[in-house]
Amino acid sequence: MAFYDQLKMLYDQGLYSNVSSLANMILTVSESTPDLLTFSTKYQTYVYYADSLLNLKEFKKAEAMYKKALQLKKSLAKTKGKTQPFLMSEVTSEVDVKYKAHLCLVNLKQHSQAAALLDTIPAKQRTSCVNMALAKLNHQNGNERVAITSYKEVLRECPFAVDAALGLLTLGVKAAEVASLMLNNSINAANIDWLSLWIKGHSHLHAKELSLAISAFKQIDIKTHLRDNTDVLVSLGEAYYYNGDFQNAMAVLERAHCLDSLLIKGMDIYAAILAKEKKLKDLESLATRLISVNENVPEPWIVMGYFCLAVKKGTKALNFAQKALNLAPRYIEALLLKGTILFELKKTQDALTYFGEAFKICPLRYETVKGLVDCYLLLHRNREASAVIGNACKNFGHSARILTLCATVMSKDPLQAEKAKPILEKALKQDPTYLNAVYLLASIYEQERLYEKGIELLKKHMEQQTSCRLHQMLGDFLARTNEHEKALHHFSIALNMDPSNHKAAEGSQRVEQNPESSESYEVDDIADSENEADLEESEVEAVWSDVEYN
Repeated sequence: MAFYDQLKMLYDQGLYSNVSSLANMILTVSESTPDLLTFSTKYQTYVYYADSLLNLKEFKKAEAMYKKALQLKKSLAKTKGKTQPFLMSEVTSEVDVKYKAHLCLVNLKQHSQAAALLDTIPAKQRTSCVNMALAKLNHQNGNERVAITSYKEVLRECPFAVDAALGLLTLGVKAAEVASLMLNNSINAANIDWLSLWIKGHSHLHAKELSLAISAFKQIDIKTHLRDNTDVLVSLGEAYYYNGDFQNAMAVLERAHCLDSLLIKGMDIYAAILAKEKKLKDLESLATRLISVNENVPEPWIVMGYFCLAVKKGTKALNFAQKALNLAPRYIEALLLKGTILFELKKTQDALTYFGEAFKICPLRYETVKGLVDCYLLLHRNREASAVIGNACKNFGHSARILTLCATVMSKDPLQAEKAKPILEKALKQDPTYLNAVYLLASIYEQERLYEKGIELLKKHMEQQTSCRLHQMLGDFLARTNEHEKALHHFSIALNMDPSNHKAAEGSQRVEQNPESSESYEVDDIADSENEADLEESEVEAVWSDVEYN
């Protein structure tokens, strides 16, 4: 027993590499000296050995040792009465051993086997920890009914298990039912006025009732003691982002990042916005910081992917997206990133696969619909694009974004192109600040050579807000109407706002080379327009085109 006592002392002191070495020796010696260990101490030696290997991240070997411990326990049960019984107060329970073995399988990406192992634990013996693990695994594997049952078991024992509550809300369980599990009579509600709002906010968020979600999270931040809580701010930022309000989303997520520079949750969405806005220094800084915080979750790899994509390193971006998917195969942001990168690399059929998978998981995300539509249009599968946008109109309602996307699909069909203009006008009436509708309507005017209408439209919206693309497009129209000095002025503004805007640079060059006539400009640009009709712009702009991606 002296060896075993020394092993236990090493284990209690957390000297795991020493435990691993000594346990291996003790188990080898015990094979030729059966009296060295009792059944219970041999069982516990296997557990100590496995625990140490788990801490040392030797997951495969640790799982094998846990299995040996369980087999030893099982063999003892078959020979009951003939050998020494287990002293249960002195050994790790079978439930705990199975839970730890499941952790090894999860780290080995064997999620189905991990769930199957936990399923062998009788329901009455399952701890909250086991139920939470089962809930997450079944949620991840798409077994929603089983996941809901397990999440509810966790909340019945631990009413403030907020991740379990969030899991239920994500799966569509009503806010009132979740609240009844959390806010029982034994809890003093005096200082938790925020909890009901938190439940409502997440319920609205996952039901894609985004205006209500934004209202709830703003109330929590403004009116409760949870002001400046990063979890609440991330949820608010996500709601703004899903609703297409990128400026507010960026402001809120930036605030969360400033409050906690080590924050990971929500930073992948923040990165998507930074990339879209071409804030490359901020994006690079975020990527560098997050990758040093935690490499074992998908968000830092997604941020790295967006940075590489923004600086036109598509292959590297693809590798980072795949790393994120290896860590979380059903994570929506990783699927969207990989689809976006493949689309930008002109691997449209592959991109369609990832956008399709994202759509299956989250059909109410605008980005999944947009990705599918872009791919179908590029593949000249307009009928499928029309079907997707038709369903989106039913699910999302007639928001400015959806109307603009609908007009994009119609503009590709000669038989329906004329219907695109009134739809865009309706979108702008609903949201006069939605520039994507302006860009697409101006492009239609350009195709129809209604240059004066295009100039009027762009100038009108330039009075309210400005963007690089507004100035670039206005420069194009002015060049076509032979107002060369004004055209050069707007091309110059566009290039000051974004020096990488190739259209503004090309437009400026054309005007300077042909100051007396717009004829050659029009011929060249119409050819360019035909080449780009299927969403092919510059490498990065094809992904975050102001019209096509927002």
